[in-house]
Amino acid sequence: MDPTICETCWHYDYDEEYDEYYCMMDLDEDEVYRIFSQPHARCPFYRQGDDYTLARRQ
Repeated sequence: MDPTICETCWHYDYDEEYDEYYCMMDLDEDEVYRIFSQPHARCPFYRQGDDYTLARRQ
């Protein structure tokens, strides 16, 4: 999976306390491994979010 796709995902958010971005989905270790170990796999939780929809969420 292309990790840059996370940047356009609805569930990708910034944590001010830790000063980093993270996925808000509660993924266990097996799910993360399955998603990132296959080069053409798509995240089952991916939801398209552009700058406007992400701004409205805040």
